[in-house]
Amino acid sequence: MSGGSPGSGYDCVVIGAGHNGLSCAAYLARAGRSVLVVEAGEGIGGAAGTREFAPGFRVSGCAHLLHSMPEELRRDLALEAHGLSAAAVSMPTTALLDDAAPLAIDPAGGGIEASAHAAYDASMRRLAAALVPALLRTPPRLGTANWSDRMELLRFALRLRRLGRRDMRELLRIGAMNVFDLLHEHFESQALRGALAFDAVLGSNLGPRSPGTVFTLLYRLAGQIAAGGSGLTQPRGGMGAVCDALAAAAKAAGAVVRTSAPVVRITVDGDRATGVELEGGERIGARAVVSSADPQTTLLRLLGAGHLDAGFVRRVVRLRTRGLAAKLHLALDRLPDFSGLDPQRLKGRLLIAPSLRYVEHAYDHAKYGECSAAPIMEITVPTVNDSTLAPPGRHVLSAIVQYAPYALNGGWDAGRTGFTELTIDTLVRHAPQLRRAIVAAELLAPPDIEREFRITGGHWHHADLALDQFYFTRPVPGASQYRAPLPGLFLCGAGCPPGGGVIGAAGRNAARQITRGGH
Repeated sequence: MSGGSPGSGYDCVVIGAGHNGLSCAAYLARAGRSVLVVEAGEGIGGAAGTREFAPGFRVSGCAHLLHSMPEELRRDLALEAHGLSAAAVSMPTTALLDDAAPLAIDPAGGGIEASAHAAYDASMRRLAAALVPALLRTPPRLGTANWSDRMELLRFALRLRRLGRRDMRELLRIGAMNVFDLLHEHFESQALRGALAFDAVLGSNLGPRSPGTVFTLLYRLAGQIAAGGSGLTQPRGGMGAVCDALAAAAKAAGAVVRTSAPVVRITVDGDRATGVELEGGERIGARAVVSSADPQTTLLRLLGAGHLDAGFVRRVVRLRTRGLAAKLHLALDRLPDFSGLDPQRLKGRLLIAPSLRYVEHAYDHAKYGECSAAPIMEITVPTVNDSTLAPPGRHVLSAIVQYAPYALNGGWDAGRTGFTELTIDTLVRHAPQLRRAIVAAELLAPPDIEREFRITGGHWHHADLALDQFYFTRPVPGASQYRAPLPGLFLCGAGCPPGGGVIGAAGRNAARQITRGGH
């Protein structure tokens, strides 16, 4: 089957023009499939888009830094040739402290506890390297006699074995451990411990004492290794530039992208997905339907539980999908001045996570449906590296703020203003003149992320990234190889392996599953 005009039949219809949907479409089109991408929004990108939040001020919607997109994917799709460029690479990290000068977090830079930090970083990266191939391969099914699954399990075991006895033993020891205890083993500095713990809990429903936070840290490091040597990167034009390049690659390969085309239903004939129905009643036929929406949206709302086994539906319903991260955007009439900060460090990211105890206390409130009284934050001022994001002489501050529970006691209509002011007050402790510079402010709480970007629970990973919702079992058993239980329906979003973040690997891996299966 082939097609190229809206309304005709296609080999594949991809739901959602976020980074995974576009990555999937590009790989499918390169494999010779006719592909249509349908996006509900007026533009592409979704949570990875660049959006205007005040007149003339633009910002990356959710994630604001690129750090885990595999070098192989960027090379395959020639994203640089399709317009992707970096405003900054290898961005430095600085910890902001209440009672001391800002602390540079650099294992190679001779900072605080330099030798211990360098040894720790080298060890963690060796362990994380064993996980890198898992980002780019389809997870094997467990308990089957299928030789391809058995071979993939064998490859996985061999990668671990190649670590050597010492490192393999260390990986087994710390893999399910909490990062609080691990950092206590290695460092004395409270400030260094807090900053290093931040990446283990970023975007998660976890605190430093939660089991499995060492695993989430290793996952992040594995993504950085797969991305090559660019480190933390700010794309020129914001994260939306990544999706623009992916869309250009998909279109160059022959894919069609339609915006303002919300899907209301996945159509089914007999026991097979046959296409999609758009708002307004238009139906589009396809041999394969591929959804980059979150698993609950795809399986429970667009498809419907009636087409699925009851046990499978229960597993999908029980997915942990409630986000705890908010996004703060400030439009500023001048460059913010952080006390004691070298202006060059403003080109990187700033962290407010001054100790393990501080991070853990921030998480404690979320357990009871409360916002953190003293939140942790990842802060960037993207206009320092890319002046196109604001009017001349003006700036944007972008911050990820935790913890902000989806189901806030009293609701977000009542709690939004207070939490917005609290986050600004937290920033003002480190930049005393900041409040005078604010032209406009926006806080996206998890319900706002859910509504604006159509992500169930406002969780940008689509489902918690945790040991029981990872790799073999992501999103749930029965759908862990990008295939839904209904023939002809595939998943390619952040709820699939390897998980969230602007990676694109889930889209790539799903496309390979589809083409290998002859769909």
